[in-house]
Amino acid sequence: MLTSTVVRLHPSPRARLAGAVLAGACTAAPAGEPPSRPLWEAGVLLAGATQPAYPGADDRVGRALPLPFLIYRGPVLRADEDNVGLRALRTPRLELNVGFGGSLGSSASDVEARRGMDDLGTLIEVGPRLVWNLVDAPPGRSAPWRLQVPLRAVLDLENRLRHQGLAFAPELVHERTLPGGWELGARFGPVFGDRRLADTFYGVRDDEAIPGRPAYDARAGLIAWRAGLATSHTLAGDWRLFGFARYDSVRGAANEASPLVRSSGGWTAGFGVAWTFARSARPASD
Repeated sequence: MLTSTVVRLHPSPRARLAGAVLAGACTAAPAGEPPSRPLWEAGVLLAGATQPAYPGADDRVGRALPLPFLIYRGPVLRADEDNVGLRALRTPRLELNVGFGGSLGSSASDVEARRGMDDLGTLIEVGPRLVWNLVDAPPGRSAPWRLQVPLRAVLDLENRLRHQGLAFAPELVHERTLPGGWELGARFGPVFGDRRLADTFYGVRDDEAIPGRPAYDARAGLIAWRAGLATSHTLAGDWRLFGFARYDSVRGAANEASPLVRSSGGWTAGFGVAWTFARSARPASD
């Protein structure tokens, strides 16, 4: 999920470290900023984070991520805090866009439950997303309450763009400005996947079965419940401090019985600083 664009990558069945970092750096900023945001911004961020290897894993991974970012707020082409893609429709209440996302791969040797199995490849996602503003949005800003409904095809970048299934992840989003100039964003929603996608993460073939890890056929349905918070604060001019936390729960999920599920839930958390070193003098026209 490392990209050169600052985007809120939509949740996939695997926890997304880089996506969470990029989202945390910018979450809630649109709701409290003035309408005259620049057309584009470029910068770099440095963050540290820790997370479960995937929803239901008992192994954790941690990374420090120096990442460049680019924000572009065009009327059709968008690479902003929520999505990267093309805006097809926008009304005061509804927006329809076609966007992209992704998630980093991981080696099976790094996760005890998956030793001897296939690695999880780098995945990219593409598909439509409907945004429903539940309240009126101030001019030039995002609505403080909205429902985002993405449906994405998942492709394996390391396997000739092999189709790995479909992900459906509706989420309720709330953003607000707190006293002292802090911005706060909260998100909550389920993550669903079809059988092919569920099998990518939770299926165990006969030739992969070992004592303590029997063969398992994954089922379509609920992958996990996800709830997260992120906050950010402008320190001075071009510097911004941010932090984020998210909890994923697989209780009641379709594949909770998979031998690859070793924990009912887990936390992702991190913090960092972002520096914007260039921005457009031309304001965005939304």
